[in-house]
Amino acid sequence: MGWGDMEAPNGSSTGRLDMCFGVFNASEGHGNVQNSIASPWFSTAFGLIGLCSNLFALCVLLSSSRKLSSRARSSFLVFLCGLVVTDFMGLLVTASVIIPYHFIKFAWTEVDPGCHLCNFLGFSMVFFGQCPLLLGATMAGERFFGINHPFSRSTSISKRRAWSIVGLVWGFSCLLGLLPVLGLGRYTLQYPGSWCFLTLLPDTGDVVFCLLFALLGIFSVLLSFIFNTVSVVTLCRVYHDRESVQRRRDSEVEMMVQLVGIMIIATICWMPLLIFIIQTVLQQLPASGRIQMLPTETQKMLLIYIRMVTWNQILDPWVYILFRRAVLQRVYPSLRPRPSILSLYPVLNPSLRRKLTTD
Repeated sequence: MGWGDMEAPNGSSTGRLDMCFGVFNASEGHGNVQNSIASPWFSTAFGLIGLCSNLFALCVLLSSSRKLSSRARSSFLVFLCGLVVTDFMGLLVTASVIIPYHFIKFAWTEVDPGCHLCNFLGFSMVFFGQCPLLLGATMAGERFFGINHPFSRSTSISKRRAWSIVGLVWGFSCLLGLLPVLGLGRYTLQYPGSWCFLTLLPDTGDVVFCLLFALLGIFSVLLSFIFNTVSVVTLCRVYHDRESVQRRRDSEVEMMVQLVGIMIIATICWMPLLIFIIQTVLQQLPASGRIQMLPTETQKMLLIYIRMVTWNQILDPWVYILFRRAVLQRVYPSLRPRPSILSLYPVLNPSLRRKLTTD
């Protein structure tokens, strides 16, 4: 995502207002983009940093998962692994379309007259954009129930079930991304002509799809905020409990620090774009059907917000890489492993306590 900083296609597509072309003035975009950061080397280096970061985080995750015996921690690593894989594939897929375009400088309307490539790129932007938000909310919900209701389940989520949940998130995001292909909304070429995304025009189908995408993303971020806030409050209560201050466990804190970091990054990178999409489509509703092309300023602002979203895929892996106990203990040597969150509940059946501690 966020590779839309290349040159515009040939101006011959200016007159095409059907299918996926004609949403922006291609000839004007071609002239203005020369002054933007459109170097192929800049874009390539930017993408490689993201790919290498996610690949490094994936290797660390796989190495850590083999050494764990805690089911709660291993299931959390499965969700993290799904997030890293999603970010990595998102950068790889979009780069495989945009980078060749930037170097070859082909005319998009000639190479893709049927909009198949544009639809694929638009689907990729939506799929790989919505997945991290939904996975963040899923991880926050899993930790919420794991910390606040540890006895509501006899066992923690197994790795197989965790991967099944990740698969469900991928499947739901895939269905969402296919809606324009099935007739709800459109994917159109965006300024400066090097990437495709949902259409911010006052057509009924476009408005419904834009609102669905934006509201679902905002709901995911807000749900993550609620779950993480309650979980952090619970952990703070444990830390300040005189009876359990010596029996706390740092693994819950480590997971929550990582979740909060992921949530903060997603909020900063995604909320401006999601709010901008809602504002744009709602402001254009009174002019329903009369607007055939996005204003130049709207096109440029959309590009800026998409570039911000790109940082989400680059920074996510570093949250796990930097905020691991192995790293934190080097910064704060006083950190020591401690017993479980079960100290929140001192009165337990001994056999149940032994079983939960073992799990």
